[in-house]
Amino acid sequence: MSRRARRQHAPAFKAKVALAAIKGEMTLAQLAEHFDIHPNQITQWKSQLQEAAARYLVLAAATERESPRWT
Repeated sequence: MSRRARRQHAPAFKAKVALAAIKGEMTLAQLAEHFDIHPNQITQWKSQLQEAAARYLVLAAATERESPRWT
């Protein structure tokens, strides 16, 4: 049995897969089959997206507190 060549996925594809996993409309196994990706890879991309979103929200909140409001 030959090994599959290592694939490189575009960031947009990774985000699409991770968002589908977060939505929870399909099981991890269904997503893996649908996108032809190993379930562990989907879990990793999902975690990376959640961590990046949390960092972004913390940074956005800190920036909002520091900048004056012009209303």
